[in-house]
Formats: sequence, C-alpha cells, structure tokens
Amino acid sequence: MTQAKTGDTVKVHYTGTFDDGIQFDSSIGQDPLLVNIGAGETIPGFEKGLEGMGIGDKKTINIPAAEAYGEHNPELIHEVPRADIPEEIDLKVGLELTAQGPDGNSYVLSIKEVNEETVTVDANHPMVGKNLNFELEMVDIAPQK
Repeated sequence: MTQAKTGDTVKVHYTGTFDDGIQFDSSIGQDPLLVNIGAGETIPGFEKGLEGMGIGDKKTINIPAAEAYGEHNPELIHEVPRADIPEEIDLKVGLELTAQGPDGNSYVLSIKEVNEETVTVDANHPMVGKNLNFELEMVDIAPQK
C-alpha cells in the first residue's frame, strides 16, 4: 500500500479543533484539501501528520503551538497613532484590519485597545499559542514523479 511521504501530493479531509473541543475549520461537506507534502503550504505539524498515511486511513493528531502558528510574540504588538488610521474605520477592540508591511506582504492586525491618541494592534496570528487537533482522513495520494 502506498504511504504518503515528502514530495507527494495528497487529498485529505480534516476537522480542526482547539484543546477545548471548539471546532475552527473542517473540509467535511467540501472538496478535500490538496497538500503538497514538504512544500510548506500548511503548518509544519499538519504536513508531518500526513506522512505515513495510506488511502482510507484515518487518525487524530495533536499539533503543539510551536509546530502550528508558534508562541505569542510580544514584539508584534504595536501602538499606532490614531491619526494614521483612516477616519471612516469604526475602531473597536477585536476588529481585524489588513495592513501592508514594509516588505510588501499583507498582515492581519487585531485591535487590542483604542484611545483618543493611539490604537494598539497585535500582528500575531489569531491562533498563535494554541495547540491544534485534527481528525484526518486520507482520500488520495499522487506519489512524487
């Protein structure tokens, strides 16, 4: 039986939950996720969990925060002058904004605090610091050529 390995392209169904059981994503009822193992298209722990699975195999994996979105980085919290944000944006704690960094990449910023002078934003990924659990079902494997 063919087992998934680095370089293979696989199709997998998944359901992702946090340690408290709350579901954050699932492919059930949709097309399976297409993953090129080793290409860095998903978080490292997810790709690692696919390796060794055969078509039809099911398993549950736990991905520690370090192998998912990493640990919270306080250096990614910044105070921005309120005047630097367009007035038409109704700033509220929890609102997510998209900003372009100096490298040209887009970043999602979560508003943590708002006052008359500044807005405190957090550029950490919303799932940073969280362990992730996935129920996986291997649907197809296209071995590396």
